[in-house]
Amino acid sequence: MDKKILSTGAILGMIAIILGAFGAHALKKVLSIEQLSTFETGVRYQMYHALFLLFIGLLKNISLKAKKTIYFLVVFGILLFSGSIYLLATNDLTAFDFKVIGFVTPIGGLLLIVAWVVLFININNKQSQI
Repeated sequence: MDKKILSTGAILGMIAIILGAFGAHALKKVLSIEQLSTFETGVRYQMYHALFLLFIGLLKNISLKAKKTIYFLVVFGILLFSGSIYLLATNDLTAFDFKVIGFVTPIGGLLLIVAWVVLFININNKQSQI
């Protein structure tokens, strides 16, 4: 599971760098300052949580169950939170109105928060030896 977590963290980090560069160069010409700032928020949170997965993959003192839980919360959290932000920020560039999916952004954020809560609980578990 650690290899899967580390690999996913590396891939999500790489994608964050690519999207950040894309936003800074290609999208800068077609998005407003506010839209670009929104897009960058998605990139930033994706990178934070890619690094979080790398950290989780290297931890040896939390249970496999906790790692799996954190992994799925982070992956789905990034998809919903950052993914919806990317679509909402670039909404004017498509024929589809992505505002209808705006409700998933806070759900994704909640999943990311819960992942951190699971880590906190596991670190403070009396059986944990961190």
